Amino acid sequence: MPQNDEPAQGHRSEAWKTAVTVVGEAEPPAFPDGARVVTARVEFPPGDPGTPPHRHSGPVFGYVIEGEMLYELEGQPPRVIRAGEAFWEPGGDVIHYQDANHRTDVPLRFLATLVCEPGKPLLELVDERELEQRRHRRAPRTA
Repeated sequence: MPQNDEPAQGHRSEAWKTAVTVVGEAEPPAFPDGARVVTARVEFPPGDPGTPPHRHSGPVFGYVIEGEMLYELEGQPPRVIRAGEAFWEPGGDVIHYQDANHRTDVPLRFLATLVCEPGKPLLELVDERELEQRRHRRAPRTA
């Protein structure tokens, strides 16, 4: 007789047929030889401004687990990404301006899977001088 936590012999679940929901899709550039893929959990407290402007050496695929992220990439207006939604960025030379916690009452938690070029860090902060030089590439901001 099977235990409560063991499936009955011969029983196959049908849940797999509807278990997958695609939440994001992108066509990334080719990955360089020796690239590494890192999945990281990021957590910011309520109201936190997040990481200063930065860039990643390769593409980033992300998923918000809890809260709301104020997200802004170079050339795109800021937008809010809510729990259950995915995001992606191409990496390379594109500046990632914001990943702030948009809420002041709940933490922000998200997963990010980063493709990193060999010998490069997960992220590189962008200095004020470069931000000023590239100011024309930033999408106009309202309010």
